[in-house]
Formats: sequence, C-alpha cells, structure tokens
Amino acid sequence: MKIFVTGAKGQLGNELARLLREGKSEIGPIPEPVQGAEFIGVDIDELDIADRAATLARIKQEQPDVIINCAAMTNVNACETELETAMKVNAIGVRNLADAASNVGAKLIHVSTDYVFAGNGDKPYVEWDTCDPQSVYGKSKRLGEEYALTHCAKTFIVRTAWLYGYVGNNFVKTMRKLAAAKPEITVVNDQRGNPTNANDLAHHLLKLAPTEEYGIYHCTGSGECSWYDFAVKIVEYSGLPGKIKPCTTEQYPTPAKRPAYSSLDNLMLRCTVGDEMRDWDVALREYIQKLDQMEELA
Repeated sequence: MKIFVTGAKGQLGNELARLLREGKSEIGPIPEPVQGAEFIGVDIDELDIADRAATLARIKQEQPDVIINCAAMTNVNACETELETAMKVNAIGVRNLADAASNVGAKLIHVSTDYVFAGNGDKPYVEWDTCDPQSVYGKSKRLGEEYALTHCAKTFIVRTAWLYGYVGNNFVKTMRKLAAAKPEITVVNDQRGNPTNANDLAHHLLKLAPTEEYGIYHCTGSGECSWYDFAVKIVEYSGLPGKIKPCTTEQYPTPAKRPAYSSLDNLMLRCTVGDEMRDWDVALREYIQKLDQMEELA
C-alpha cells in the first residue's frame, strides 16, 4: 500500500510517518494491512495543494492508494482577515486533492475540525448534526468537507479538535513554557471540548485507510474539559509551579469567534472500525512524560 500525506511536516503528518515507520502507536500495533506501507510525505515547500495543475500531476505521478490530507490553514484568527488564503488552502486545495484522488482511484482521508459546528449546544455533536460554522476558519473547512465528499466517492472526513503532537507548537507546549516562566497564567474556563493526542488520531486514520467505510467521522480524545481544566492538568503533570487562573471568553476576546461547546462524539468510529481513543487526561500524561524525556535528550 502507498500512502501519500500532505502537511507531512506538521503534528499529525509526523505522527503518521512515525507510526508507519515503527509499526505501532501508543495505543498498540497499527492494522496489518498498513504494516510496511510506503509513506510519501509532502509539505507546502514541495507541493501547494491550492495549485491544481501541480496537485493533479503529483498524484498522477505517485499513484497512491490512499491520500491523507493534513494540510490546512489553522491560524483561526488569521483566517478572519486572510480570506483568500483560507479559501485556497482549506477548500480549493481539498477539492484539488479530491479530484486527483478520483482520477487515480485513490481513497481520500481529509482531516477536518469541530469548528464546523456553531458550538452553542450542551451535548457532544454526532456526525449527523447540522453544521453551522461561525468563523472563516470553520466556514472554509466546511466547504472543504463538501468538496471532498462531492468530488471523490472514496472519501473519509475525519473531524478532530484541540490537537497536540510532538513537533511544532501547540497548547500543551505553550502552557508548559508559560508555567515555567510566570507565576500565574489566565485561561478561559467557558469553552469546552476534547483534547486530542495526534498519536491516537494517526492510529485511527490508519485504521480507516484499508477499509471502504467511507463517510464522516469524529475522532477526538475521550471525555471533555475546558481550556482551563486542560491547562491545570498540563501544569500538574509537568510538575511546574505556575498557577492557572480561570477567566471568561468575554474577558479574553479574539478576532475569530470560538465555539463555546464543541465536544464531539465518536459515534461513527464505534459503529465501524472501533473507537480506541484514550481518555484525554491519560493520553496527555503519557505525552508529557515522553516530551520530558525528549527534552532531556535534546
């Protein structure tokens, strides 16, 4: 099997490469059909998915069995002012990949987001719930979903949230740096969701890859919390002295509207390939332990 990954230098792309290289994730062995699969990873410096001709040509050249799209403009605030870039990367780029996949008979796994929902409910969203994105980021990602489903029959849409991995920047690393440098950090306590370990997400993308269980999926860490709760656990598990102080979204305004409640229910996973996503705090504890080890070796 040949797996082509866009956004390969990011948090999720790196985990996919690691799992295919090592044959296992922190959850356990990856599925037998993807053991030994050939990994082809590209990032923006090698392939701009918004470039239609280049994307179609590269996929035709590689002839992959599966395309996993991890490329995205994820700076939520920047999307509010950089509409064209958000549109090109999060929507048109996905359309290009979907057409390219369809041309060579490949499957497309497109990674999406909880921001496609309004975030004003009080129970976890399931896959059939109505999308109503409130930000440019969410709207561009939703359009990308629609393009993928329309342009490639063999499509998996996998929505995730609050992602953190071992490379690049993320909320966990930011909180660790701040807690080590400041006596007190203020974090919003009225936005709830599901922290998701990129290693766990990568494992489930590889579970889907060999199947024909096409459709929309939610794939996030088990359980939910607020950003404040998340930060408290990060500091606790890191053994850092910083104190976390709660605040409201109103006290910490941002250019883009954040969903107040965007927890996702992994219903489709449970009904098909199985949901092995770890409890968010269990996955976080192991992540921090490994991060500490990596920093000691650096």
